[in-house]
Amino acid sequence: MIPRLGCQSQRQLLDIIETPKQLFEMPKSELQTLFGKHRNTIENILNRSMFAAAEKELKFIEKNKVKVLFYTDADYPQRLNRPGCEDTPIILYSLGNYDFNTKRVVSIVGTRSATPTGIELTRQLVSGFKQEDVAVISGLALGIDTASHEAALANGLPTVGVLAHGLSQIYPPQNRNLAKRVIASNGALVTEIRSDVKITPSFFPTRNRIIAALSDATVVVEASSKGGALITANLASGYHRELFAFPGRIEDKYSEGCNAIIASCKAMLIRNSDDLFNNMGWERKAMNIGEQTSMFVQLAGDEKTVYDILVAHPQIGTDEIRELSNLSLPKIVTALLSLELKNLCRCLPGKIYKAL
Repeated sequence: MIPRLGCQSQRQLLDIIETPKQLFEMPKSELQTLFGKHRNTIENILNRSMFAAAEKELKFIEKNKVKVLFYTDADYPQRLNRPGCEDTPIILYSLGNYDFNTKRVVSIVGTRSATPTGIELTRQLVSGFKQEDVAVISGLALGIDTASHEAALANGLPTVGVLAHGLSQIYPPQNRNLAKRVIASNGALVTEIRSDVKITPSFFPTRNRIIAALSDATVVVEASSKGGALITANLASGYHRELFAFPGRIEDKYSEGCNAIIASCKAMLIRNSDDLFNNMGWERKAMNIGEQTSMFVQLAGDEKTVYDILVAHPQIGTDEIRELSNLSLPKIVTALLSLELKNLCRCLPGKIYKAL
């Protein structure tokens, strides 16, 4: 909590002194040797002005059962201690039971103004991680972040929301329920910011370095030419993490960023989870018998009629299905619901359906 002492300086300082306590026991002459002309830093250490705030934060931590992860702890995310990550925080505050050192971790980022296509690409990508022990990291923002967390929960995968504020609040407020579900499903909310600090816009791009560093790979689903997703992508590249992006049409605003980092060879083009696994060198688990037989579900009657139409069309609405099938709308709706329950189709925004 010492003002103007950044993460990199903190790590360098703790490499020099034996314990943090030693810093506050040093006489002024030794502090001047360490900090030179940075008089404000020296005065802050001598007058211990941050101790009251630290005591207040400890009370919040104890009351809310927050985990404090210090960079020398075994359960601190060791990916943040890799060479090249010297600007990552030495302390993280966390709620939840997530193992930050799990074997396979993927960050998924993108625009807050996600399109239905972007949301569907996110769902398909994450569904490919099912039963593969892959954790999903994102920023709990609206759009692609929300789709990533929701998809992870739907597929029984742990997910982590990296916050740009303290654990005393949730932003955006629309995601409060999502945050609770993340914690309840062996995931976590994590931040470097203490509980009483007000949200400022500058915290969001700073937060993105944690999203990038916490994972083995970062996937950009949709991004405009400017924005937080590209900041995260550039940080991931700087941390020597693998970077992937979904391509899009050149005239689409939220494909501009993805196409740009693919064209510049910063990111590898990705179409699905298989592309990611192949490029990461990750072996998939053998498909179990239950999953394989489910691919060959026997259909008959209205279900078969509707499913055959879905297979023949990438995306289709109920009105078109009615024209092609000559079935009544109630029969079509019943057939679609049954196919969804059998995981053979999915309803997209706008009551559009596609076969799986």
